[in-house]
Amino acid sequence: MANTTVKGALAIHGQNPQFLVETVIRNRIWESVYWKEHCFALTAESLIDKAIELRYIGGVYGNQHPTEFLSLLLKLLQIQPEKEILIEYLQADEFKYMRALAAMYIRMTFRAVEVYETLEPLMKDYRKLRYRDMAGYSLIFFDEFIYQLLSEERVCDIILPRLPKRQILEESGELGPRKSRLLEAMEGKSDHGGSDRSRSSSRSRTTDRSRSRSRSRSRTSDRSQSSSVYHSRSPSEAGSRSGSPSANRFVSRSPSRSPSPRNMSPDGMEL
Repeated sequence: MANTTVKGALAIHGQNPQFLVETVIRNRIWESVYWKEHCFALTAESLIDKAIELRYIGGVYGNQHPTEFLSLLLKLLQIQPEKEILIEYLQADEFKYMRALAAMYIRMTFRAVEVYETLEPLMKDYRKLRYRDMAGYSLIFFDEFIYQLLSEERVCDIILPRLPKRQILEESGELGPRKSRLLEAMEGKSDHGGSDRSRSSSRSRTTDRSRSRSRSRSRTSDRSQSSSVYHSRSPSEAGSRSGSPSANRFVSRSPSRSPSPRNMSPDGMEL
């Protein structure tokens, strides 16, 4: 039968893997055209081609039609691929919708500790995803989708298995404390800031030293130029420029301005 689970599949959360999808939605998927035409006889390898062709994620839309994303999710639950194959799905960064499909499957089938350890690193992905539901199309970020998988009970119209909170797993010792990316970034900036400050201070010191040296050199060069100019002058120029203003005035006076004897009285007094 095309709708039966593969032989040898392990029970997940104590039941058939396909039963993790609600009965109403599961029946609609089995009756959909996409399931009958594109999901028949798919394997873990051939499913990659269909996952690459995905252009949106979501649950049901329109008149309760299931999305292709849900059909491929149910197919993964039916064939139950190995964990190594799912990790390969996640490492394909260029195919974000296939990555989202693998993350949804891991959230529904893996143990709680493995879910946190596998999905939390994906919160570094900030790409946009198209989301389709009864209201139409919308955009969400990939890290937002991962956060919904780790915190909410229903995603893409599917009720997710119960997931213990991270704090409980940390207190029991099953999971280590989560490292904050913001704290790491702040520590990295502080380290870089300290090194940059030391570098800038050393650079300022060297520039100050070079400026002081250049100033001293300019002063000595000015002095040498002034002394050379002074020694290059002739003695006459030096004497004429070194004379006082009174001497210059005295020299410039002409003897013709002395009182003439015509205006002198016989007694020698000026008339």
